[in-house]
Amino acid sequence: MHIREEAAAMKLAAPEMAAASAEARNQALEYIAQGLEENRDRIFAANAADLRAAEEASLSSAVMKRLRYDETKMRDSISGLRQLQSLPDPAHRVLLERELDEGLVLQKVTVPIGVIGVIFEARPDAMVQVAALCLKSGNCAILKGGKETAETNRVLFSIIKESALKAGLPESCLLQAELHTEIDELLSCDREVDLLIPRGSNAFVRYIMEHTRIPVMGHSSGICHIYIDGTADLTKAIPLIVDAKVQYAAACNAVETLLVERGAAERLLPPIASALDAAGVRLRGTREAADLVGRTAGLPVEYMEEGEFDTEYNDLVISLKLTEDVREAVSHINRFGSHHTDCILTEDDAAADYFLRMTDSAGVYRNCSTRFADGFRYGFGAEVGISTGKIHARGPVGLDGLVTYKYLLNGKGQIVGDYASGRKQFHHRDLHRETRG
Repeated sequence: MHIREEAAAMKLAAPEMAAASAEARNQALEYIAQGLEENRDRIFAANAADLRAAEEASLSSAVMKRLRYDETKMRDSISGLRQLQSLPDPAHRVLLERELDEGLVLQKVTVPIGVIGVIFEARPDAMVQVAALCLKSGNCAILKGGKETAETNRVLFSIIKESALKAGLPESCLLQAELHTEIDELLSCDREVDLLIPRGSNAFVRYIMEHTRIPVMGHSSGICHIYIDGTADLTKAIPLIVDAKVQYAAACNAVETLLVERGAAERLLPPIASALDAAGVRLRGTREAADLVGRTAGLPVEYMEEGEFDTEYNDLVISLKLTEDVREAVSHINRFGSHHTDCILTEDDAAADYFLRMTDSAGVYRNCSTRFADGFRYGFGAEVGISTGKIHARGPVGLDGLVTYKYLLNGKGQIVGDYASGRKQFHHRDLHRETRG
């Protein structure tokens, strides 16, 4: 069966999936966790085959790290599944209940989006995360993982689909697309698929956005910044910066550019540059920053032009620039950044307040690593991706980003003519309004 036919079947099954009980959806997550444990040898064997193929293809070390699915990643997958089970059901929440007139009651209720297509990079744990989030939120999902982990994804998907059916969810709740040619077919399913979430390179996400009429949610790049002002505490700053660059350099939330207050650069930049160099990070920067590091720390820094600061490295490389103050730093970030995650290192509350208010990004931090931009670390259980858009969902997209809402109006024979003529009046009395801290 072709993708369009499968997607059409999913569209018909979506209301049934949306109506599935929270207990059934949580049970599916529990079965997946159990299935991962019970099939660990099968999963690891498939992943070993993918890794051998990747080595033969001479893929980079950064990509190889993404492909690996080991004991640690399985443990994280299971932990995320259990965390998702413990979270409240995002669907069927009453956000607003308002009596328009006696016996005429309006409700605003959350509902699953419907059919979601997720095209993600070659990272096997993403298969588990994405499927689990879609199941928990009551959505049907078409899942397309990277070809580099085809064997691992095939095994993981079989466990996930079997678990969903065992829990009593609809037959058409999940579909795995495996062929690259199926991507273009999926992009044409604008009547069957309600939302696309692409995860991958800037060029890939841009291609998706330009070749479909389906709404697309996601981010095309992760150009993250850290600005270090003159009050920054180096004992905090150095390990934080190294973590943000080195802990997982290929991630979209790894820092790509350091901005340093010019008046304090002699004190701040040399030890920071030395720590990054010791961690294996290649340094690039403006001539001003490069000359300072070369003179004070004796380290080579590759010169870069102003127009190169929109570079996402996804590797052990970082850009350096000096700025006059926090205002210039924010201006640089808003111009060259991807509106993903940016951080200020400061002990000055006024500088921090300006940075947090004026930086136009999905995540804006003070004195912590940009690597915290993650749905699991936010307590969402997992994420389907990070959105840098401003409509519907922003930042790490967890359960709340996978539901929309509809209005329910219950009456007792009321007609608009009575209100238009003035015979009746609306009184708009709120019976319930959901609030969140």
